[in-house]
Amino acid sequence: MKRHIGNKILLAVLVATTLISCNKRSRTHSELTGWKFNDPTYGGFTANTNYSGQKIPPGMVLIEGGTFTMGSVQDDVLFDWNTTPTRQQVRSFYMDEAEVTNLEYLFYLQYLEKVYPPSDDNYRKIYHAALPDTLVWRDALGFNELLTETYLRHPSYADYPVVGVSWNQATEYCKWRTDRVNEKILMDKGVLKSLFELDSVKVEGKNRFDTGTYLANPDLLFDGDESIYGRGLPDYSQRVKKKSKKERRRDRNADVADADVVDDATADDGGSKKSRRRGRKRSKKADQGFTGRHVKTSDGILMQRFRLPTEAEWEYAAKAEIENREYNSIRGRKKYAWNGRYTRDQSRRRAGDQLANFKQGKGDYSGLAGWSNDGADITIKVKSYDPNAFGLYDMSGNVAEWVADVYRPIIDNEANDFNYFRGNVFKKPMIDEEGKVVVVDYNSIEFDTLDNGRIVPKDLPGSIKYIPITKRDAFMRPNYEKANNIAFGDGDLSSTKDYYKDEEDFEDGGAKPRMYNSPQTPKQIGESGLRIQQYDTKKRNTLVSDEARVYKGGSWRDREYWLDPAQRRYLPQYMATNYIGFRCATDKLGAMQMKRRRKTPN
Repeated sequence: MKRHIGNKILLAVLVATTLISCNKRSRTHSELTGWKFNDPTYGGFTANTNYSGQKIPPGMVLIEGGTFTMGSVQDDVLFDWNTTPTRQQVRSFYMDEAEVTNLEYLFYLQYLEKVYPPSDDNYRKIYHAALPDTLVWRDALGFNELLTETYLRHPSYADYPVVGVSWNQATEYCKWRTDRVNEKILMDKGVLKSLFELDSVKVEGKNRFDTGTYLANPDLLFDGDESIYGRGLPDYSQRVKKKSKKERRRDRNADVADADVVDDATADDGGSKKSRRRGRKRSKKADQGFTGRHVKTSDGILMQRFRLPTEAEWEYAAKAEIENREYNSIRGRKKYAWNGRYTRDQSRRRAGDQLANFKQGKGDYSGLAGWSNDGADITIKVKSYDPNAFGLYDMSGNVAEWVADVYRPIIDNEANDFNYFRGNVFKKPMIDEEGKVVVVDYNSIEFDTLDNGRIVPKDLPGSIKYIPITKRDAFMRPNYEKANNIAFGDGDLSSTKDYYKDEEDFEDGGAKPRMYNSPQTPKQIGESGLRIQQYDTKKRNTLVSDEARVYKGGSWRDREYWLDPAQRRYLPQYMATNYIGFRCATDKLGAMQMKRRRKTPN
């Protein structure tokens, strides 16, 4: 019996050893060719053999994807039929556990003010374009003037969600956040030096770190100045020649001579031993210059770009139906981000407390003094209420939130039921005549005048210039035919009575039919180039346009009806209010989940 058990254990050990060795071989060798990775003998072809998975971005939580019924509501008192239930599959993604706060957005503004100083005429419009509209707190018959001066910048509201931010501004913040997170990653790796501490360069204008520019060509940053870089990753493509004893002795003597020079210099300044050692290290690194290679996407080190969540992602994350899962089905329907039919806490310890910040009734935004219903008359500090089952705070109440989608009354799951999103405009990097990627500078920066008269940059200096793809790029592709797909199947030419015609038939001045004839504020350019705003006098029957963006969730000034995550509203992407904020999201790469699947319910 003992011998039988011993044989079983031995067999298990052999199987485990075989599996480990096979797995190790697959990570260090090409299974299909036998060539070794990261070996100069085999050409030094690189592979991240120690990759342990995607790291959780700072301030975010994982939302494990799955299927759910999008648009399912219990109440539809408006009868606008824009919440028709559709079955959708959402991929796993990461999402901010709370809305972006005033403190975080002020950091963004300080960075822009430092890198694009408003005192410089070349950059003044860049900083002003990012400023939130603090006048959203004004009311013709309300006394809220103090909020216009304090809500954004006073430390009392530092941890409150930022408002007065348009969809355009929220999108630009997400791009900026991508660069700052990746810049810190490269600094921690020692690949990139702290740019603001260098005396040899000045972080201003196009001279800043941009993730896209770095990945396209690291030499495009700071006009190819390698002094901004420290030490790169190991480069196995170059075989390192082994030095002889005589050469190593000569190098040591040279290092000692350099150290004496540094010691003499620091001794005059009264430097400590620690500072002298640090000076010797800096001197040695300066002589070596940048060594190794730069980080690539294939290394899995840099974060994916941050963005606004899609409408499907936001609704899926807010509903958090995972807590109602029973094996492979969902028990009942959730009306709010939390479980239950009511807005008050049902637990014995906090019975009667409100579970979100919203408007209780006419003239009642908080409740009676001394025992407040929700603790806030306007917004409230983020994370003041318990999170939902995914660990997300304030998905119902406090502020509504921008999502990435362009608004249309119908979510067309017949066209796509996988990771649904409306708003794709496919672009590609612009290439100059020399075949190089074009990087925007203050001479080539372009500005756009929005319908409300606000001037915003199309691209920031230092970033790659992107242009829409051409018909040639999309030729014979089965999945898309053009660059702008915002109105695909719902507002484009193919969805009108002239569906059989081609876009080119209307390029000669013909009146192109429009499904959504929304009001615009066209701008006339006079002989002097002055832009004149003029209201549109034509009669319209819809506010829907390709610039109408969806926002989700109830806010501090909304009634209970809007707390349902499936409810949806829209606003032009250039407008801002005192009740709409935002949070960022990013893609989950690889497996849907980080731990093994559970077969039993929670």
